[in-house]
Amino acid sequence: MIRASHPDSLGVTPWLMLALGVLAQAAGTVLISTPAFLIPFLHTERGLDLSSAGLLASAPTAGMVLTLVAWGALADRIGERWVIGGGTLLAALAAAGAVLVSGSARGSAVGDYLALAVFFLLGGMASASANAASGRLVVGWFPRHRRGLAMGIRQMSQPLGVAVAAVTIPALVSSGGIAAAQMLSVVLCGMLGVVCLVLLRDPARLPRTTVGGVSESPYVSGGRLWRIHSVSMLLVIPQFTISTFGLVWLITEQSLTAAVAGIVVGISQFVGALGRIAVGVLSDRVGSRMRPLRWVAIAAVVVMVLLAASDQIGWPVAVAVLIVATTISVADNGLAFTAVAEIAGPRWSGRALGIQNTGQFVAASAVGPVAGLLIGVIGYPLTFVAAAACALLAVPLVPNDHVEHTDR
Repeated sequence: MIRASHPDSLGVTPWLMLALGVLAQAAGTVLISTPAFLIPFLHTERGLDLSSAGLLASAPTAGMVLTLVAWGALADRIGERWVIGGGTLLAALAAAGAVLVSGSARGSAVGDYLALAVFFLLGGMASASANAASGRLVVGWFPRHRRGLAMGIRQMSQPLGVAVAAVTIPALVSSGGIAAAQMLSVVLCGMLGVVCLVLLRDPARLPRTTVGGVSESPYVSGGRLWRIHSVSMLLVIPQFTISTFGLVWLITEQSLTAAVAGIVVGISQFVGALGRIAVGVLSDRVGSRMRPLRWVAIAAVVVMVLLAASDQIGWPVAVAVLIVATTISVADNGLAFTAVAEIAGPRWSGRALGIQNTGQFVAASAVGPVAGLLIGVIGYPLTFVAAAACALLAVPLVPNDHVEHTDR
């Protein structure tokens, strides 16, 4: 187990490190989420079909897939400070490139969209740094009995970033176009990158233990990590179905204005962030990450079916069901991340979390174009049912409780 490197492990320093990790990843999440909130504008104003808009929105997650393991391996080698701070600054540069491209775009030419996709891809590649490394800060600075709470707070970064994007991007794009929307990421990532380089401190690590001179891989001792990775890949499908198409669903199917729909999505993401903390605390109380993870998977099946039914029948509570579905669909991440980091240990947690993130974003990258195509062919209700089926497949894959490694 990684021990906190300060004798007062629950003093100011661990919480400051946690806050910096949360804010850095939240800034990166705003960058990654922005293209999804451009979909209503691209679809209704530019005439782009949902499948093509979803493909453009998936470019940042595709970029993350390419670099997550590399960032994690780099964090294992040089520490979290330089990876998070430097990567977040690179994300700001990529967002600045998107601003320049969209500011000089001629309109809706294919070349303009391709150039935007390239910078979205580069932004995802850079922002993956905080995803791969900030989890190591939690495991390094907090004892096991507080990690569920700490990782739940750390996992707030994703829904909080989405909430910020949901509330701000529709207004920015309506007033200043795509360039104005991208400037938000330039500012947030630029500021957080500098702050992290100045203030972040890496936790101390135990001496390396080796087998034949090479750190023993946790992947050779059983299939527990692979099962957790698979569960997370399946559960990310309902999560990204909602986060990618929830806004346009509220506008086109529930007849909400873009501003009101953005507020609803923002509220749902904020409630989801609180839900991650609650599930993390629950895992600390029951002394297990896997039992709550299984409960979340079952709940995701139920709520996605309810969302499909509410849309099909036209229930007036459909918007409320979306908020509940958002909360449940994001609740599993902290549990899985904590379990992966604990099983992998300090010498492999960066790479293991990189693999964990890669699997999730491989699935997430496919959600945009595939779900967009399904919505166009079979409609929203059956697409929600398909997402529920993916969550159902995850339930039997959740492993039993694990024993944390202490010597990696």
